[in-house]
Amino acid sequence: MKKEMYEKIRMQALAYYDRASIVLTPQEKSLVEAADFGLDNIEKIGLILVTYINTERCCAKEMVLFPGMTCPEHTHAPIPEKDYPGKEETFRCRWGTVYLYVEGEETKERKGKIPEGYEETYTVFHEIILRAGQQYTILPNTKHWFQAGPDGAVISEFSTPSFDEYDIFTDQNVKRLPEIE
Repeated sequence: MKKEMYEKIRMQALAYYDRASIVLTPQEKSLVEAADFGLDNIEKIGLILVTYINTERCCAKEMVLFPGMTCPEHTHAPIPEKDYPGKEETFRCRWGTVYLYVEGEETKERKGKIPEGYEETYTVFHEIILRAGQQYTILPNTKHWFQAGPDGAVISEFSTPSFDEYDIFTDQNVKRLPEIE
């Protein structure tokens, strides 16, 4: 992703945090990360986040999705070399609407839409709709993906330690850590 686009996305995300009454310190604002997952299609596939804390015991993040933006399907699998069973995470919607998809019985008339051209990289379709004040806990090693509703969304994540570099994405072209040109 080009540096100019990266900065533009970060600045837009700050306005979403304001809408959700999420107060960030100047340092936290400087740490807001925009991830396009190496797919160069951040308008449709991406995630903007700031990590408050990530220790050996817990993690807390604040995430922004613009309208219709999708975080691709992935799982937080066990990491044997770290003796780690995988990340358990709770998503709490702070503002907007989130369409969360997890393993389970397929929801027939889903609200979310798979980004065009990526249909083969999404395999779980049990829909959970989260609106402001609602939350859902995803157990370790559970495939999931999520998408913002028509106004976008701000989501708080509370979890066990996060090892993003170990996330397993269904789309083999995904690169979790951003590459800025």
